[in-house]
This record gives sequence, C-alpha cells and structure tokens, in this order.
Amino acid sequence: MTNVTRPFNFSAGPAMLPKPVLEQALAEMINWHSSGMAVMEMSHRSPEFKLIAEQAQRNLRDVLAIPDNYKVLFLQGGASTQFSMIPMNLLRGSKEADYFNTGMWSKKAIAEAKRYCKVNIPVDSTDNKFTTVAEIDNLNPNAAYVHYTPNETIHGLEFHNIPEVGDVPLVADMSSTLLSRPIDISKYGLIYAGAQKNIGSAGLTLVIIREDLVGHAMPNTPTMLNYKTHVDSDSMYNTPPTYSWYIAGLVFKWIKNTGGLIEMGKRNKRKADILYATIDNSEFYNNPVAPAYRSWMNVPFILKNPELDKIFLTEAKEASLLTLSGHRSIGGMRASIYNAMPEEGVQALIDFMIDFEKRKG
Repeated sequence: MTNVTRPFNFSAGPAMLPKPVLEQALAEMINWHSSGMAVMEMSHRSPEFKLIAEQAQRNLRDVLAIPDNYKVLFLQGGASTQFSMIPMNLLRGSKEADYFNTGMWSKKAIAEAKRYCKVNIPVDSTDNKFTTVAEIDNLNPNAAYVHYTPNETIHGLEFHNIPEVGDVPLVADMSSTLLSRPIDISKYGLIYAGAQKNIGSAGLTLVIIREDLVGHAMPNTPTMLNYKTHVDSDSMYNTPPTYSWYIAGLVFKWIKNTGGLIEMGKRNKRKADILYATIDNSEFYNNPVAPAYRSWMNVPFILKNPELDKIFLTEAKEASLLTLSGHRSIGGMRASIYNAMPEEGVQALIDFMIDFEKRKG
C-alpha cells in the first residue's frame, strides 16, 4: 500500500479513522476475501457477512472484557435514538429516573426522557457553565436507573471516575469515550455509543446491556425500539448497517493489534496532557474547564483575541490541520483527539499553536 501522508483531522465526529483500517478497507473494497462481492453488497444473512459480524463481536468482547451476562447489539439510529429506547425499556414499571446534566448531550437525553417519566437531576453543572462537575445531590431512591454522559464533546467536560449510584442500574452515553481506555463493564447496566468517534464510521450504534434489563419494554414500545427484538435476532431483525459494522470490526482488530485498551489509554492521556500543557503555559490560549474534569478526547480552547479565530483556522488548514473550529454554540476552537489521532498529529498542532502565538500574540 502506498504510504500517503494525510492531513490530521481533528473533527469531533465523524472523526479520523486509523490509517491501517482505511488501507485494509480499500484493499477489500471490491472483492472481500475472494467472495466476488464488496461488503456493502453482501446480504446480511449470507455466510460471509455472518463471519464478519461474529468476528467483530468476538473482538469487541475481548477488547472490552465484556462479561458473559451482557449482550452486545449493533444498531442504527445513533445515540439520539437511545435517548428514547432507554426509558422505553428500562423504566420497568417505574415512573422516575435520575439524569446528570453536564452538557448539551445530557440535556438532549433529559428532554427525551421527560416524555416517558419524571426526571430527577442530582447533578447539574449549568450554573458553572459546564466547566466542572457538580457534586451528586439527592439521588432518587425510586429511580429506575441513573443516566450520565461520561464525556461531553462540546464543552470538553469528562468524568474520570465512575459515579457511585448504589444498586440502581447505571446507564452511560459513551459515544466519545468507549474504547479510549479500559473500563469495568460490570459497573454498568447499559452502555451505548455512536460509532463515529472511536468505534468506526457513522451509521452504527453499539449497545452493551446486562441481560436482566432485557425484556421489560413498555407495552406500546415499537418493535424496532425494543432491545429484546435485537437480542433475539442477533442485531439482524432487519438489515443492519453492514458496512459500518464491518469497519467497526476492523477498528476492534486494530486496537487488539496495537496493545489493547491499556495502550490506548496511555496514548490518549499523553496526547491530552501535552496539549493541555501547551494551553496552560500560554497567555494566548485558554481552556476554561477545571483540570480534574478535562476531557481526554475533546479539547476546546479560545484565543486571547477572538478576531484571530478565522486566521487561525485558515492557517491551520493550510498546515494540514483540519476541522479545528469549536462547536457553533460556544465558538472558539476544539481539537478532538480520539484513538485514531496519532501523537505526531497532536504535536503538529502544538507546533502550529506555538508558532501562531509568536506571530500573532
């Protein structure tokens, strides 16, 4: 395969994919393993795709050390569909649930849950403008589950410890953190994640659910929004997102071949540490998030002079540093440094930032 130098893509999602994954997908694009078919042409019922699906799930289970009493689902609809599926399936006769509010994605999950139940908010970081995580205040003993977002991609706010919620099932939107470091799956009732950050390409949503939480959907739950439907059919009740599933399988294999989640965690921490150090050692750049809650995955920062934002982005693109604009709701810059972002990419950004400050500061 030709060794082509690619720009560094700091997009929050769809995000950069590992180069070896893209190269393998390219090599297999037209004729997967002498099958005569591209993966996107295969029937999801075919032996060829069933092999792809089984290998992907097996590698994911190995990488995450998923216990046997958890089911893994490969679904469609993005994390946003899970905002509805979770209360539909996990309330189990209850009319209450706890939700932590730590950013925009938490707020969206809360708004959807309110359609189905009373929502108690024991953690609310609104008053500090999502720059730190407020203390847990009054967990509801009658809550069917506790939902939180370990990493808020927009504000760059992240939990670095699993919240203590007792015996109530803990539910986590790990769209931007799953596979970035080791986690203890047994601490959760349900984990869900959109694929387009650390898992693979857009179109796939992973759900990891404890078996005892399956089979309790509300009576009027649509068939496609019932977890039992997908558990019983091995995620193939209807045509699944086959190509995204295949790409995710290549990513799982890549993670295994590069040291697993322990190595991923070490790399990701190094990347975040050196980028935050650059920001903190500068009077030209600033990150407002409390150090204890800074995201390893999404690093927002603002320039001392906002009038330089467009110049920064233009020059960064010319230096092959792409998609650094902050979310439209808060502005500034944002560098998303997921698994596929190599350490040399972060160093290239740092070198550019230092040079830009020297010239414009």
